[in-house]
Amino acid sequence: MNVAVMGVGMHPWGKWGRPFLEYGVAAARAALRDADIAWTDVQYVVGADTIRNGYPGFVAGASYAQALGWTGARIASCYAACASGAQALDIARTRILAGLCDVALVVGADSTPKGFFKPVGGDRPDDPDWLRFRLLGAANPAYFGLYARRRMALYGSTPDDFAAVKVKNARAGSLNPMARYRKPVTAEEVLASPMVADPLRLMDICATSDGGAAVVLASESYARRRGARDLVFLSAVSTVTPTFPNTVLELPNFATDSSAAVPAPERPFRAAIAYAAYEEAGVGPKDLSLAEVYDLSTALELDWMEDIGLCPPGEADKLLRSGETGLGGRVPINPSGGLASFGEAIPAQAIAQLCELTTQLRGRAGPRQVPSPRTALAANQGLFGHGSALITTR
Repeated sequence: MNVAVMGVGMHPWGKWGRPFLEYGVAAARAALRDADIAWTDVQYVVGADTIRNGYPGFVAGASYAQALGWTGARIASCYAACASGAQALDIARTRILAGLCDVALVVGADSTPKGFFKPVGGDRPDDPDWLRFRLLGAANPAYFGLYARRRMALYGSTPDDFAAVKVKNARAGSLNPMARYRKPVTAEEVLASPMVADPLRLMDICATSDGGAAVVLASESYARRRGARDLVFLSAVSTVTPTFPNTVLELPNFATDSSAAVPAPERPFRAAIAYAAYEEAGVGPKDLSLAEVYDLSTALELDWMEDIGLCPPGEADKLLRSGETGLGGRVPINPSGGLASFGEAIPAQAIAQLCELTTQLRGRAGPRQVPSPRTALAANQGLFGHGSALITTR
């Protein structure tokens, strides 16, 4: 059985100062219109949770169902940090594959604080995420800076390479009506922006944003009965965890596992996320027409290009400079504009990535359209070993 993406919808990213439910409901209604079905047709609702927005955020599935109007639909809610959207999609897809429902709605939305994220309130000395803020004073940009320094030390990447990522993504984002930042930038502007976490400057780091995204998933037979055409299939969802020993430092941990007694796995965690999706979908990196990756920083996008197998470790800078990952290139990366153009709305991110993959594979991306795409991947990652990768095919 194939699971089809019948409809996609988004609320534009920005800083709107409204309740997260408004963004999620707007995205859900857009997805339902796109799928040409009614809310009352939906049998299952999965909400990706937001932990900053009170009790309704913790029970997002029920919150969206109530906001759209109670229908008796079954629900689920899930939280996995930045992998929340992928896990929500996995829950809905699995239920369809099991034959327990024909059509499901997946929604994620967030209202974020001003500035960078901070820990949820309260004292939790046994919580490593709380500790890294309070003990080390390490907000997210500090970790992004450490990742960037690691890349510079290992592969010789430079701030000029990082700036080139922002230039590429800003160009794509300028063509996307859902993006928060819609202005092209120059490398000189990136390199002149304020230093935040050396070597990363303000324009190297993604913002925190309000926004929402939703998709309607259905069995292929249901979609065809409803007259859907040009179907895009969600062919894989990877939610793998690391394999011991995990020897690459990942936020929010302070140390890695030791490989003194047990050798490190063949692939580090982020690469394992993507390759699990490839295996499930029966495709490989060479099959990709485009990819959406988790560019929390410009440097991290370069890491992801290698992790998803587009090039060997240390070669992403060269691939970027060749133009192959920009619009019009061989494998455009973040043709949506990425987090560089959207910012983080955590529960919505992986769902928004699926919206972009679907729009591209349908050929409806307008001026940022990738020519004749057939296979696309989205990669993301949540705290505490939450993998997140999706593959769509036509």
